[in-house]
Amino acid sequence: MHILDRFRLDGKVAIVTGASKGIGKEIARALGQAGAKVVISSRKQDTLLEVVKEFNEEGIDSMAVEAHSGKQDDIQELLDSTILQYGRLDIVVNNAATNPAFGSTSQTDMGAFDKIFEVNLKGAFELSRKALPELRKTKGSVINISSIAGIRPDERMGIYSVSKAALISLTQTLAKEWAGIGVRVNAICPGFVKTKLSEALWSNDQLHKHIVGMIPMHRMAEPEEMAGLALFLASEASSYCTGGVYVADGGLII
Repeated sequence: MHILDRFRLDGKVAIVTGASKGIGKEIARALGQAGAKVVISSRKQDTLLEVVKEFNEEGIDSMAVEAHSGKQDDIQELLDSTILQYGRLDIVVNNAATNPAFGSTSQTDMGAFDKIFEVNLKGAFELSRKALPELRKTKGSVINISSIAGIRPDERMGIYSVSKAALISLTQTLAKEWAGIGVRVNAICPGFVKTKLSEALWSNDQLHKHIVGMIPMHRMAEPEEMAGLALFLASEASSYCTGGVYVADGGLII
């Protein structure tokens, strides 16, 4: 097999959560361009349908399912809709995340704490766990989108950092448990990426200048710069990779 063929995803089916914009959307696009059928989810169906229209115009077979990643019923509906439409599942990308509490842990109330963990950790766990029977059939791949904040905590995003560290631990735990049945689980840890979630950081000129000054590459990433790594981890090109934590941060935590 030619090495480039190992990156192809023809015949495979992927779910990408939080895919109406930003990193999730660009990962979904990359998987679709590689041949996968892509199911995208988020909380806003109107926005998802716009993305599906865009993808379809690009020749990507895609479907939108409105689902809140913190709600178990929505997660089950997402899985059921995927199997009903496409008959299989090969790839799960747990990208959905939230951070309603910028600031230190001492400034975070329990409502915000619960919301962050509900989406950032519990949602990823529930979707991965419920998808396991299908992934076991296809020898599939789970990709969790964590953050460098999960490796090196950010004082501006205290509980978010904790949730992303927990997601890394979940990734490695599931990787060890599921390796024997042929299901791979890996994590991507983006650095500072210009997305809606990080807007509070880059929309402030002074803060943006400070952040860029810390990054050896002297810039923040664009969402599409996370897509190549996701494609690698979703494909046979990474067939011996599980439990990995892959950093894409412009050299920030070297």
